[in-house]
This record gives sequence, structure tokens and C-alpha cells, in this order.
Amino acid sequence: MTSAAEPAQPRPAAVPTATYRLQLQPGFTLRDATAAVPYLAALGVSHLHLSPLLEAAPGSTHGYDTVDHGRISEQLGGEPALRELAAAAHRHGLRLIADVVPNHMAVPVPEQLNRPLWHVLRDGPDSPYARWFDIDWAAQPGPADAPDRGRVLLPLLGDRLGAVLGDLTVDGDRLRYHDHVLPLRPGTPGLPLPELLARQWYRLAWWRLARTELNYRRFFTVNELIAVRVELPEVFEATHGVLLRLHADGVLDGFRIDHPDGLADPRGYLTRLADATGGAYTVVEKILTGDERLPTDWPCAGTTGYDALHRIDGVLTDHAGACRLAGHYEHFVSGAAAGEPCADPHPAVAAARRGRADMTAPLGELAAEVDRLVRLAVRIGAADPAHADHAPWQLRAALQRVLTGYPAYRPYVRPGEPAPAASQEQLRAALDGSADPTDRLVAGLALGRLGRGPEKDEFCVRFAQTAAAVAAKGVEDTAFYRWNALIGLNEVGGDPARPGLPPEDFHAWCHYVERHWPATMTVLSTHDTKRSADARARLAVLAEQPDPWAAEAAAWSTAAGPGGDREGDWLLWQTLVAAWPITPDRLVRAMLKAAREAKLRTSWTTPDERYEQALAERARAVYGNPGLLPRIEGFVRAIAPYARANTLAAALLHLTLPGVPDLYQGSEEPLHTLVDPDNRGVVDLGALAVRLTDSATPRPDDPAREKLHLTTTALHLRRSRPLGAYRPLTATGPAAGHLLAFSRGQDVVTAVTRLPYGLERAGGWRDTTLALPAGGAWTDALTRRRHAAGEVPVAELLAEQPVALLTRRGGA
Repeated sequence: MTSAAEPAQPRPAAVPTATYRLQLQPGFTLRDATAAVPYLAALGVSHLHLSPLLEAAPGSTHGYDTVDHGRISEQLGGEPALRELAAAAHRHGLRLIADVVPNHMAVPVPEQLNRPLWHVLRDGPDSPYARWFDIDWAAQPGPADAPDRGRVLLPLLGDRLGAVLGDLTVDGDRLRYHDHVLPLRPGTPGLPLPELLARQWYRLAWWRLARTELNYRRFFTVNELIAVRVELPEVFEATHGVLLRLHADGVLDGFRIDHPDGLADPRGYLTRLADATGGAYTVVEKILTGDERLPTDWPCAGTTGYDALHRIDGVLTDHAGACRLAGHYEHFVSGAAAGEPCADPHPAVAAARRGRADMTAPLGELAAEVDRLVRLAVRIGAADPAHADHAPWQLRAALQRVLTGYPAYRPYVRPGEPAPAASQEQLRAALDGSADPTDRLVAGLALGRLGRGPEKDEFCVRFAQTAAAVAAKGVEDTAFYRWNALIGLNEVGGDPARPGLPPEDFHAWCHYVERHWPATMTVLSTHDTKRSADARARLAVLAEQPDPWAAEAAAWSTAAGPGGDREGDWLLWQTLVAAWPITPDRLVRAMLKAAREAKLRTSWTTPDERYEQALAERARAVYGNPGLLPRIEGFVRAIAPYARANTLAAALLHLTLPGVPDLYQGSEEPLHTLVDPDNRGVVDLGALAVRLTDSATPRPDDPAREKLHLTTTALHLRRSRPLGAYRPLTATGPAAGHLLAFSRGQDVVTAVTRLPYGLERAGGWRDTTLALPAGGAWTDALTRRRHAAGEVPVAELLAEQPVALLTRRGGA
């Protein structure tokens, strides 16, 4: 433990060479992380990347439901355990990065765990904490004795209020409803229950009213997470004080910022954080859509890496095959003739628009957020004749159209500043040429073009926050569970309408990162990916085998017998391939979550029990079907060589391209996990440490040690020397398109196989060669084989493994 007798050590260079994400939870605490430090140091990372550290709701397995910003989570071991971890890490040459949750806090059960919120519920707008939370007080009539002051809607009742009155009890100065405990406004505890309820600063309501009547901003559609106004200096200081103190003490060295798109002013927040930390290494979980770029005026090192994930996956995915597979999917599901779904208009684009439209509809899950914008626009019109006479229904329809058509997560407009060119172009795309006056009013307000004022400024900010929620929930959490042609494409910020990435585009992106964001984080698997990198590596093989896969999927459905819906079957078979071997319980959980997120046959709020039971039974029946189970196992074995090539290629690209690779816990070995909570379980790092001791021993039939050896070799290379300038290398010969290669400076070369199934069908490497840069012989750090500079046959270069990491002594 760091103390006066053991001062914090001087800090190393601010930029990590590689980070390792640990999911802290009651089953894996800070003390467990401390025990893992020797292994993680031996693995070769420079920083431990810790999930949120502040006190969260009891039993939280993720930490994003903060209840107390004033202390490190006691469930994880508290501040003493964190300091012990930092001291152990420092002794092994490691540093710590912490995940920060600035956008929201939990509405916990019991509610008293969130003391600032407790005070607001008790004292209403007079509470000193009332400004902390993003509450539209005017949207709900206030208590009976103060109707003009507003109150907070609390949608936590299991039924309409009248049906559950008997479940409400007064206990001193508190109101109890099952496990919920709420404060009573001073002076009201002795009142009759109906009058008592009418006098509170909150309105208890049936949970189903949240989507249309909620008057506090949430994290997406999660009622249990209430937004915090971190843009206010006093709120920033109160919610970041502990983390900033730990940074000043040398315990924490950097930060990962969760969901910056929810903030009122992401640039302002990052500027304040940079000022408070002296420019600590900071990355943001910014989801970049398509070719969107991170705003250059954000003071941070870059993103958390989803943009890298899509480029790596893309360059290892067969574009033409993925398009053909999409045609088979359409035929499998609907019986329609297989067409060319990659042509415009792409069905995935239409699915995304429908998902956004569903969110913003009058009864959609984000209807309350849209209605808040409508109220603002009405007030703006009432105060300014130039913007008057737009009826609420017109404003609502216009907002739905613009939010549905918005092509990115959100605009980045600061009231009083000219709108960025990118935001202007995105709003033009959302308008799609519309000349409707209300559409143009909405767009003008969103861009801050119609003057200043409290309501106009608030509309500009709130439109951006709402757009981000619409994108996340309408696309990633709805459309990406509806369009399932190749489910590996449906990742955070992904674009399944544009599968695959040409090598030249991959190289261009790497050059861009090197020039503009050299310290950005890069990832392949995270706590939020729907399928881990190795699961997606298997699925990418299907894009190279669209016709065989379509035949296989049809055969599996036939073997499973009648009863399954076609969409569910296609998803089921790809899920089995991605995660095999998988237990029935894991499979059923993933399938049910996918069906509920799709919101077509069932949902979280209106579950169809008969459909869900049938879906679960069909999934479980796989394991007892002698005509099906061996076929699934055989198929996974048959594609294993190609999946191996994809896995190793993705891993090596991730570890050697520009940026800072962030490894997700356990991903140094093959990891075939599905969407949370499947991917957030406790990892046995002790067992990994044992295997690390002999990972370098050649084991052709041991993919775990093979990937572990590749990972630790590349990580130690990164720690031993700075990787130099990125330069693409081009192979020549009949299979040149199947090799992706680049140099990093003068002494490191990465070469990986892409589209391995197609390579094999075409006859292998044959006479394809790669010119290794002159200046001395090269050694493959993975196999220890030596190669002379100059033209090298690729078949010789990749004789033992589908990838090579070549090094030599010399300048960087």
C-alpha cells in the first residue's frame, strides 16, 4: 500500500504500449486483480484497464450503476485495495487506467443508496442536489400545494397506482414499496396515504408509463440510470473528486470515458478533465459511424477502439461472399429469390431506419425524450413569433423524421459557436431534401442557427443527446438483432450494409490514425461486443462459403424438425457456430436476449411467453438430436483451419497496427463469448499464468497456447521498442490479394493471411512473393525461422503459421 513511507513512483511515459481490461465485480475484486499483476506483467502489457471503480449498486457485475462518487467501491475492496493494486502494479512496471462514468448514476433499490438523489426526492427543486440531475420539472404537475413547481416521475410500480396502494406502507419518514425505500417530504408522514402521495416531490407510477411520461433523462432507455449534469462545474468536481485525487497521488494514470455522446458538451468535459489532470492519457467511448471522424478539437488521445475493430474485421471479410450470403439469408427467411442485397437500398439500412423510427414513435421507447424536445420547441415558438404556429403534432412528426434519418450518432454543436461542417452535412442528410417548414425549424434549432436563449440552447444540446440514444437503441439494440445475414457484422458502430474492406482502404485508415490519433486505443473484444473476436473470426469464414453455409443452415433446420421460425433458426445456427462448444443455458440466454432486443415477436417490456418457450426448447433440443449435433460439431471442425487463420491474423493486426491495443480479459487465448452477461464472467487468470510459462513450446494442435504465444510475443515487442512508421507492403503473384502486410519502421514487419478458404480453393500461395525490406536478415519472432531480405516466397514465409511477425535489430 502506498503511504508516506512508500511514495508514489515517478510516472512513466503517458502513452501505454498496451492495456488489459479487467471486469471488476464481487467475484473478481481489486485484490484478485492484485494477485494477477505478475501474470499481466509477464504477458507484456503496460497498463491495467479497470472497469468503473466508484461505489455501484449492490452486487453490480459491471460498475456502471454508480451510487456514490465519494468512495472506491467497498464491494471491490475499497480504496486500500486499490492502492495495494497500484503499488503491486508499480513494482512490476505497470500502471492503471480507470473507466469513468460521467453521464449517469443509478436509481438504486433501496433508493437511499444514492444520497444526492434521495435528497432531491425528499426536498424537490429546493434540494442543493436538484441541479445535479437532468430533470424537466415542468413536465409533471407538482405536489398538491405547489402544482407549478413540478416533480419527478418514478416509474417503479408493478401495476397502476390504484392496484398497488395496499403494497405501500409508511415507516416513519419513509415510504416503502416492496424493496423500494423512498423519503417523505418533511411535514407529510402523518397524512392519509392519498394525500401523502399527492404532497411528495415525486410521483409514483406504473413502470409502463416511463416511455411516454418520464421527465428525467436516462442512459438510453434504462429507467434505473438517471442522467447527471456533469457540465456544471460543481457537479464535475463532486463526481470526479476521488478519481482526480487518486490521479494526483499517482494511483491512476489515465481514464477511459464511458458514453461521451450522452454529455451536454463532450469537448467541454474533456477540456475540464485535461486541465484537472495535466493532460492524463484519456480515451473516449465514441462510436464513429461509417467514415465519421473523431472531432479534432477534443483533448483526448482517441477512441476506445471500435473503429479499429471494424477495419480489422472488415479487411478479413470477403465482401462479395458476404453479399451473396445476405441473398441466401433473405431467401432462407422469406422464401424470396436470392437477390443482391448489397445493392442500394440495402435491407440493413432499411432495418436501421425502422429501428430508429420505432424508438421515436408516439409510443416508442424514447417517446418521452422526443416529447421533451417538442415542449422546448413549443416554448421557443411562444416566445419568438418567427418560430410560432408549429403545432406539437407537427413538431413531433418532424423530430421523428429527422432523428430517423440522422446518419451518425449525434451532432457536436455548442450553442454560440458555428456548427461543425460534419454536423451540418449530417443534418442535411437527415432532411433528405425536405422543404417542410417544421423539418427545417427542427434542423435549424439543432444546429444552433436560430439565435440564442435558454430554450434554444437547451434544444440544441438535448437534440444531440437524444440523437445518440436513438442511434444506440434503434440501430445497435434493435436493427442489429433484426438483420442477421452475417451476425458478426452487427457490432457497436458497425455497418452491415457495407461488409468487407479492401486492403488499400485498411492501409489508408492506418495512415490516418498514425497521423492524427497515434495513441488512440484499439480493440477486438470488449465487455460490450455482441460476439468476441474469435467468435467473429469463425463467422467470417461463412462469408467465404455462402453457398455451402446456406445449404448447411437449411439442412440443420430440417434436422431440427418443424416448429422453429426461419429468422430464429438462421440466428440459432450462426450462434452455435460462433460460440461452439456452448452450454444450453448460455445459448438460450443469448437467443432470448436477441429476440427481446429485436422487439418483433417478443420484447423486454411485452414478453411473449409462448414464443420464448418455443425458442428456448428449439435451442435446447439441439443437444439431444443425434442427426444434428454431430453435424454441427463436424462443421465447426471443418472450418477450424480457416477460423484459426482469421483469429491469428486479427490478433496480430490488432497488436501491431498504429494505436494502443486494449486486450479484453481472457482474449489472449481463443475466446468464443456472446453478448453480455456472457462476456462479463470471471476469467481464471491463474490458469492463464500457468499456460504462459510454456506457451512458446510449439504445439500445432493447441490453439490456446498458439494465440497466447503470439499475444505475449507481440506485446513484449511493443514494450521493447517503439514501433516505427507504418508502410504498406504489397505481395506479387497469383495470391497477392490474400496477403496483408506492412512494416513498422525499418525492423518490424507484419504479414497475415486474409480470406484463407478462398486462398485454399485457388490453389494456395503458389508463386506469390513478398519483398522484405533490405538492410539485413529477418527472424520470425513467432517461429524463430530466419528469412533473407528481398523477395521471399509467401509459402515459405507462412509455412508454419498463417501469420508472421518479422523482426531484426536496427533502427526504428
